[in-house]
Amino acid sequence: MGGGKQHRVPTAEAMGRILEVTRELARPLDLNTMLSHVIDAARAVLQADRGTVFLYDSKTHEIYSTVATGVTTLRFPAGRGIVGECAETRQLINVPDCYKDSRFNREADQKTGYHTRCLLTVPLVGYDNSLVGVMQVLNKRDGIFGEEDEQIASALAAQCAVAIQRMQMLSEMVENEKVKRELSVARDIQTRVLPKAVPHLAGYDIAGWCRPANEAGGDIFDIIAMDGNRLMLLLGDATGHGVGPALSVTRVQAMLRMAVRLGADLDSAFRHINDQLADDLPDNRFVTAFLGLLDTEKHRVIYHAGGQGPLLHFHAGTGRCEWRGASTVPMGFMAGFPLPAPCTNDLGPGDILGLITDGIFEYENPELEAFGQERVSEMVRKHQHEPMTKLLEKIVHEVERFAGIAPQNDDMTMLLVRRLPV
Repeated sequence: MGGGKQHRVPTAEAMGRILEVTRELARPLDLNTMLSHVIDAARAVLQADRGTVFLYDSKTHEIYSTVATGVTTLRFPAGRGIVGECAETRQLINVPDCYKDSRFNREADQKTGYHTRCLLTVPLVGYDNSLVGVMQVLNKRDGIFGEEDEQIASALAAQCAVAIQRMQMLSEMVENEKVKRELSVARDIQTRVLPKAVPHLAGYDIAGWCRPANEAGGDIFDIIAMDGNRLMLLLGDATGHGVGPALSVTRVQAMLRMAVRLGADLDSAFRHINDQLADDLPDNRFVTAFLGLLDTEKHRVIYHAGGQGPLLHFHAGTGRCEWRGASTVPMGFMAGFPLPAPCTNDLGPGDILGLITDGIFEYENPELEAFGQERVSEMVRKHQHEPMTKLLEKIVHEVERFAGIAPQNDDMTMLLVRRLPV
């Protein structure tokens, strides 16, 4: 295991409150209403007296508030004061005694008569690593903000940043198109939340690819760097197509990233996400999902495959392709079900783990013959020594050649992990 700093996991109550915020942010709210929900939740979970969300204006390089408790709208150059420093450094700032900190601007206190004792300021950074804004909470009711408060605030800030980006993208597109836009917007949002780059870990080659069948798809993948030499892997496939399934899988991704940020283990993350989806989704909707933890020191993947299968393990030593089925029920199918122990998959030198949705296996040619698992196996065996990005391209090309003029009726997504030969 890696030697990264270990944090105490927040209480189940705190994680539950944050998951509630995640659900609120998925609703079709206007920007100010949505931000008000975030501030109210932050004040409640962090036991803070006041809170503010500042947005960043990249055109003027200014920070401005849209939602604040107890103060009027503020606008000032980015870089000024504690909020400005947080925006420029993108680092959390915890000030236990504001009047002893030279960075603290007393102007707002002087105008309003409010006395700020302590504050916690967190950057809002989007999926594309762009600065969205800053969230700040003031005056913890029973003392000062501690380490657990910092973790919770960071998780809330991550959800707020994603929600703001989504809202800004939606507003921007609404101005340009009024008709036939719902699906294209959903696809754009979903594409943007896919990983822009794969975390580099010595001894491993990882690549992912996704192509929806329609404007908005129900598939997603994610690769999340953790402490030391570990990665969290996600492959999700929601039932159906269109905006609803697209939002379902992006919600799974958002909740997983939040759980990782809070230090949740594999089992806790799976349970919390499953239970939240079971509460939120209609009875006929669920998400099949592979959730796995890759340890590149032990060369081992532990995972839960909630209705997701088949999973490919190519054994380089023998040239054999092993196919594994799902290990538990899909996410959102039932709340509180007993979760079995995670499965274990050890990767030998040259081995490949293939996470592939059924849009690949079930793609039919004009004669209604499915592409199938064996053709995937043949492609992996034939091109096992090539970079995983090239292997992805070869599989996609072969599927397209096989399908001919037949349309793509299901989303296609692949995530390939290869342990490099020693």
